[in-house]
Amino acid sequence: MLEYAWLIPVFPFAAFILISILPKRTLSWEDGAGYAIGGALGAFALSMLVIWDVIAGNTMVGDGPKFEWLVIGDISVVFGIWIDELTAIMLVVVSVVGTLVVFYSGGYMHGEGERRRRYYAEITLFISVMYGLVISDSYLQMFIFWELVGLCSYLLIGFWYEKPSAASAAKRAFIVTRVGDIMFMAGIIILFKYVGSLDFATLFDGGAGAAVPTDMMVLATALIFGGAIGKSAQFPLHEWLPDAMEGPTTVSALIHAATMVKAGVYLTARSYPLLVQAPESLMLVAVIGGVTALIAATVALVATDIKRVLAYSTISQLGYMTLALGAGGYLVVYAGSGAGYSAALLHLMNHAFFKALLFLCAGSVIHAVGTNDMRFMGGLGKKMRITSLTMLFGAIAISGIPPFSGFWSKDEVLAAVYSAGEFDSLFFLLWAMGIATAFMTAFYMFRMWFMTFAGDPRSDYQAHESPRLMTVPLIILAALAFSSGFALFIGDGFGMFAEHSIGSLFHGAHHGSAMDLLAGIFGDPLTYVSLVLAAAGILVAYAVYGKPGFDRSVFAKGVGGALQRALENRWYISKFYDDFAVKVVYGLSLVADAFDRYVIDGMVNGFAFLGTKSGEILRRAQSGNVQRYASLIVVGLCLLLIFMLYIVPWGGW
Repeated sequence: MLEYAWLIPVFPFAAFILISILPKRTLSWEDGAGYAIGGALGAFALSMLVIWDVIAGNTMVGDGPKFEWLVIGDISVVFGIWIDELTAIMLVVVSVVGTLVVFYSGGYMHGEGERRRRYYAEITLFISVMYGLVISDSYLQMFIFWELVGLCSYLLIGFWYEKPSAASAAKRAFIVTRVGDIMFMAGIIILFKYVGSLDFATLFDGGAGAAVPTDMMVLATALIFGGAIGKSAQFPLHEWLPDAMEGPTTVSALIHAATMVKAGVYLTARSYPLLVQAPESLMLVAVIGGVTALIAATVALVATDIKRVLAYSTISQLGYMTLALGAGGYLVVYAGSGAGYSAALLHLMNHAFFKALLFLCAGSVIHAVGTNDMRFMGGLGKKMRITSLTMLFGAIAISGIPPFSGFWSKDEVLAAVYSAGEFDSLFFLLWAMGIATAFMTAFYMFRMWFMTFAGDPRSDYQAHESPRLMTVPLIILAALAFSSGFALFIGDGFGMFAEHSIGSLFHGAHHGSAMDLLAGIFGDPLTYVSLVLAAAGILVAYAVYGKPGFDRSVFAKGVGGALQRALENRWYISKFYDDFAVKVVYGLSLVADAFDRYVIDGMVNGFAFLGTKSGEILRRAQSGNVQRYASLIVVGLCLLLIFMLYIVPWGGW
C-alpha cells in the first residue's frame, strides 16, 4: 500500500474542493459536514493500511513514486513520498485526531449557520496539508506544505474575524510563525548551497556531512530548528499559541494535538541525521525545550480561561518533546542509544490523544455553559458526567500517573535527559527543570478540573451533557489517553519501532523484554521522584481548589502578589513584544516614513520643482513675436562672433 500513500492527502483535499464549489442545495448534512467526514474517513482508512504495512517492516525512503514539478537549467525539482516509522507515527496522530475532531465538529458547530461551510472547507484543507507535510520526501516539498499549514491556522484562528481579538490573534500567529519560517528557509538554502539538493535521500546518506563545513552545518541545523521554534511555539516565539484559542475549540484541539504545533517537533525529529552532526545545535534544542517547558507551566498556574490553561499546557509539553530530542541527540552521538528520540515520539503520540481529549472536553463545557472563565463554572460534574470523567482521564494522563499514557512517555523523557547528563552536566539542570514542570503540570491540570467540575455552581447556568456526536469522540480519546502508553510493550516495543527511522545513527541499543523494561522503569529511583511530585501537585490542587474553605486571597499578598501579577501578565513577555512593536518597530516605521517623505520624495519633488520652474522661465521666451526672435538671433550671433574673435585667441584655446 505504500506506493498509494500519496492519496492520503487527496481525500480531505477533494472534500475541501467539493465543499467550496458545490451549490448550497447540493451540500448534505450541516453545510458540508458529510463531505468533511467522508474525506477524513478516507484518509484515515488509507493511513491505517500504510501504517500496517510499515509495522510489517516495509518502508519507502527515496524509492517511492515521484513526479517532476519544475526544471530550472540543470536543476530539476522532483516531488515524492517518504514513508518510514516516523511517518507512520505522525500518520497515527493526524488521522486519529483529525477524524475525531471532524466528527465532533458536527455537533459543536451546529449553531454557526452559514459559517459552517467555510469552517468545513478550511478544516479539511488543514488536515490535507498536514498529511502532505508528513509524507514529503524533501525539505522544499515540506516547506511548501509548512507554509500552507500556517495559512490554514491563520484562517481558522480568525474564523470569527469580526471579533477584534480573533482577528488580532490570527495576525499574531501568522506573523510570529513567519519569523521561524524565515529561519527554516535560510537553513535549507545553506544546505542547498553546499549539497545541491534538498531531498532527504541525498541529505541523510552521509554526503551532507562531508559537503557542508562544520560551522555551516551548525548554522543550518540551528536555523532549521528555528522553524520548529516558531511552529511549535517554543521560547521565545511561544506567545502566539495562547491567543490561538480565539478560534473554535475544535480548531484549538486540532492545532494543539495533531497539526500545526506538532509540525515543529516532527521537523526536528526528521532532521535528526543532520542534527547529530552538530552537537551545538542539539544543546540549543535541549535548552530551548527545557526553558519552554518550565516557563509555560508557571503561567498555566494562574490562568483562569480554561482554553488558555490548556494552551500553556501544550507549550510546556512540546517543551518536553523538544528537550527529549536535544538530550536524545547526545545519547545517539556519545552512547549509541536512541532512547531520547523514541521517548520524544512516544510523548508526541500520547500527548496528541490526551490533549485532543482535554480540548474537546473544554469545548463540551463551553458549549454547555457559554463561558471560558473557570471562575464562573463549578459543579458541572453532576450535570456533565461523561465530560467530567473523560476530562479526568486526560488530566491524569498529562500529570503522568500510571498506568495512564502520559506516565510512560514522561518517565522516558526525564530518564533520557538525566542520562545525557553523563556527557554534559547542563542536562542535570534541565532534568531538574523537567521535574519541577511535572509538579506544576499535575497542580494546574487538577486546579482546572476542580474549578470546573467540583463544588457548587458559581453562576446561574443551565448546563447539560453534550450530544452523542460530541461525547463519543471524547470516550474514544479517553480510552486512547489511558492505553496508548502501552505501545512501549507491544512486540519489540515502541522504542525499537521509532528508532528504525534513524537506525543507521546508533549501534547496539538493547530494549529487552517488556518485563525488563518495566523493571528498568520501576527499579529506577528517579521514577518515584517524578511520581511523588505529581501526586503532591494533585493533593495541593485539591487542598486549594477542591476542598472548600481555603482562602486563596493569600496568593495576592506580599511577594506572592507580585509573583502572581507577573504570572498573570505572562512574565510580561507578551507586553515586551507589544511595547517593542509600538515603540521600536513603529518608531522605526515613522523614521522610515519621514525619510521617504522628505528625503526620497523630497529629491524627486525637488527635481520636479526645478524642471517646472525652468520650464516657466523658458516659456516666457516663447512669446510668438517674430521680431523679438530675430533680435535675439542677431544678439546671439554677435556674442558668438565676439567670443570666437577675441576671447578664444586671448585665452590661447
